[in-house]
Amino acid sequence: MEFKAKEIAEILGGTVDGNPEVTVTSFARIESGKPGTISFFANPKYEQYVYTSKADVIIVNRSFEPKEPVQATMVRVDDAYAAVAALLDYVTAKKRSYKRYRGCHSKVRWSAKVGKKVYVGDFAYVGKHSQIGDYTKIYEHVYIGDDVRIGSHCIIYPGVRIYPGCVIGNNVILHANAVIGADGFGFAPLEDGTWKKIEHTGNVIIEDDVEIGANTCVDKSQMGSTIVRQGVKIDNLCQIAHNVEVGPNTVMAAMSGIAGSTKVGEHCILGGQVGIAGHLTVADNTSFGAQTGLISNVKEPGNAYFGTPAIPYMEYMRSYAAFKKAGKK
Repeated sequence: MEFKAKEIAEILGGTVDGNPEVTVTSFARIESGKPGTISFFANPKYEQYVYTSKADVIIVNRSFEPKEPVQATMVRVDDAYAAVAALLDYVTAKKRSYKRYRGCHSKVRWSAKVGKKVYVGDFAYVGKHSQIGDYTKIYEHVYIGDDVRIGSHCIIYPGVRIYPGCVIGNNVILHANAVIGADGFGFAPLEDGTWKKIEHTGNVIIEDDVEIGANTCVDKSQMGSTIVRQGVKIDNLCQIAHNVEVGPNTVMAAMSGIAGSTKVGEHCILGGQVGIAGHLTVADNTSFGAQTGLISNVKEPGNAYFGTPAIPYMEYMRSYAAFKKAGKK
């Protein structure tokens, strides 16, 4: 990438405070900015770095009033955080080339239907009767089973496994080594002390605009579908068990897990290492702090929980204060 400050301002609908001709070629954090880089300032905790950063361009809010001289050229926008996200999107889109490519060592079954300008990397496999939408990228060493449907403008990174019968929407990103549609963890105890596997005959449905992190697993349902609704964002190393339904625009941080047949509402937030037991219902707009363990239904929307077993956040903080005080005696 290579942009002048005035070009960045034009893209973001901002104004230039400084040299409009200065050129940047990469992004950097404000505390580690170097000549030729662009950074942004949105959090007041980082104001000190605005005055010391070596970045040539810094995106700031229009309302920002420096207390000291600023060496960098500032691009003033309504919302610096949203602006840098928009600029990253713009740069990423410019880098992507949508051209048809079929790796010489890839295998696409004759009955599969592949849309226009689809990229299929070396050693990727697309199974029988599968459908791949336009402008989708399937990187190297991806396995796509039979009867899979993948929408348009998706990115399937190396090592992803999509089991037969799964459905992937449009604009979905699956990061490296994610596994979609493996058997759920279902075993029935027998009288002799052994376990009999319960076959899972369903699939996984991932709706539009979902992003799933590296090494995350979404298991197929025993019957019916495991469903990840539109706009869900899931971090690395998460586990979504069989027959789970994750509501629209819910986000999950790394190493969280949802046990079988649980339904999580929309716009929920799961911090890192959150665990939710099976066969539960979680209301909309519920938040869970890191390492929270939920073992009962959440019926009222809009509340925050912490601890194991999970209790309301403020109740947890009062309990923690009491524990801390008792420990000093």
